[in-house]
Amino acid sequence: MKVYYHDNTTEDQRLDHDSGIEVQTDAINKLGVLAYKFSGPTALENVNALAKARDYKNQDVITISPASMGDVYEEKVKTFYKEHLHEDEEIRYVVEGEGFFDVRDAEDRWVRLKLDAGDLIILPAGIYHRFSTTSSDYIKAMRLFKDEPKWTPLPRPCDDNQYRLDYLQSIKAN
Repeated sequence: MKVYYHDNTTEDQRLDHDSGIEVQTDAINKLGVLAYKFSGPTALENVNALAKARDYKNQDVITISPASMGDVYEEKVKTFYKEHLHEDEEIRYVVEGEGFFDVRDAEDRWVRLKLDAGDLIILPAGIYHRFSTTSSDYIKAMRLFKDEPKWTPLPRPCDDNQYRLDYLQSIKAN
């Protein structure tokens, strides 16, 4: 996984947008973002062990590509890229391909996480973020859920949302 500050240009969201400023793992951990690498023959066992330890009960696999989504692909990728938060953790394990998750840091700057096959991230409830495929236009990812699968994005601004307020309080302690 490569982690760096987004260059804040508005070109195609699927480009790297690498500012050249690397972000260290401890900095994303202070934001509540957890990152893991699971590869090799035991990768799925390790993902399942993490899921069990964190009490995730459900999972599914989604493929995001023009071939799998057809005519709605471009519209969906733009929708995923709109800044939002969730009231649940967002957990993604990249099975194949690659994608970007952008998260806001404590100073409201975009930090870009480029995930490749084997990368797993956990975004805490209440963190502002967005997602995009890369220029490869292909990612196959496992989504893990604590309860029934749901994906309800709440667009920014929603600063008075209790999950947002709880999130902000949690990163103050870091």
